[in-house]
Amino acid sequence: MTTEFDLGRLLAERGAERYELHSRYLNHQLPRMLHTIGFDKVYERAEGAYFWDADGDDYLDMLAGFGVMGLGRHHPVVRKALHDVLDASLADLTRFDCQPLPGLLAEKLLAHSPHLDRVFFGNSGTEAVETALKFARFVTGRPRILYCDHAFHGLTTGSLSVNGESGFRDGFAPLLPDTAVPLGDLAALTRELKKGDVAALIVEPIQGKGVHEAPPGYLRAAQELLHRHKALLIADEVQTGLGRTGCFYAYQHEDGVEPDLVCVAKALSGGYVPVGATVGKDWIFKKVYSSMDRVLVHSASFGSNAQAMAAGLAVLSVMENEQIVANARATGEQLKSRLAALTDKYELLADVRGRGLMVGIEFGRPDSLKLRSRWTMLQAARKGLFAQMVVVPLLRRHRILTQVSGDHLEVIKLIPPLIIGEREVDRFVDAFTDVMDDAHSGGGLMWDFGKTLIKQAVANR
Repeated sequence: MTTEFDLGRLLAERGAERYELHSRYLNHQLPRMLHTIGFDKVYERAEGAYFWDADGDDYLDMLAGFGVMGLGRHHPVVRKALHDVLDASLADLTRFDCQPLPGLLAEKLLAHSPHLDRVFFGNSGTEAVETALKFARFVTGRPRILYCDHAFHGLTTGSLSVNGESGFRDGFAPLLPDTAVPLGDLAALTRELKKGDVAALIVEPIQGKGVHEAPPGYLRAAQELLHRHKALLIADEVQTGLGRTGCFYAYQHEDGVEPDLVCVAKALSGGYVPVGATVGKDWIFKKVYSSMDRVLVHSASFGSNAQAMAAGLAVLSVMENEQIVANARATGEQLKSRLAALTDKYELLADVRGRGLMVGIEFGRPDSLKLRSRWTMLQAARKGLFAQMVVVPLLRRHRILTQVSGDHLEVIKLIPPLIIGEREVDRFVDAFTDVMDDAHSGGGLMWDFGKTLIKQAVANR
């Protein structure tokens, strides 16, 4: 008996129900939020750094699916690799053989990961972090992990325990016995290490929440302190890795940094098949998998599946052949320098920072009385509303998708596909300039929308 399933027909018949279906069966607050801020768009197709709606209008993607779409959407090399692996009808996930694709992807990933020797493949960034936490605790025999204030490492229980944002943690206690230290504070790190129970410090070389970079020299000094106290350094490169910051890994911007474990995910997927990787030193893996009795002591049901491995191999091949890392470095510098030049023009624009194509735009309290009174009004209702006021017209007026960098933050984070160039930089800077002109004008539609956000913020208290 042949089972008939027509995906195209299903989408044609019921695709228009997308927001209603989500409201009824999934997270009901998401469509509510999207309707409130005017983000309830219907995108019909996507390619590279762009979406298109039913009217044929294009939208520039400066979000890249929270960094997943490092090569943009539907890169032809990744797409072909997935067609090829499906057509090959491999004997995948038998559990009692060794398929070639995982070994080939590990070999290629390690070629970009000096001083690291082995890889565990899971299915996501949070799973890569969970693996690193488990391995660090096991090989050191210690229970406690240190993390940095405002860090984000995922939302499963272990990674949530090293999440520096209380909004994500509230209501999910008890969590693991982990401790926050300020990013860059070596004295605080030393105090915790002296207690003798620390297994590792996990750190984002550039924090996603707010786009804050570790101070120069911090990672190397932290590494030396950790090793002196027989603890490990874990670099969370889930968002910053694979070229995002203009180096293959963000920690490589600082000489002499050699993490014991590195967490990778997002862009390695090619935007198609979820994949996470924990890359580490040989002695750590050999201690975890110390005997045949422990061969499955840590595993993942879908880890190393053929589709994910094929996507990862294709992604790394594109990165090498199309000089993706160099493009991220050059285009990111152009974007950041052009935005930074606007700080003298706009009093609401406080700072532009970041590396490569990970750029943070921070807004701050203006000097002029009229703008200051409006700013104070927004801050009294809810911190972060002004940044949202900028994000909304970027989409609705200029068809550019961006994000506020975190809850209660006046920061917009730009993490576009790493394939963008001068054309996209021009479009974003022109649009951003227009929005900031509006924000600094005597009237302005932005401030009318701000009143809507204030009402919504007060209603949610």
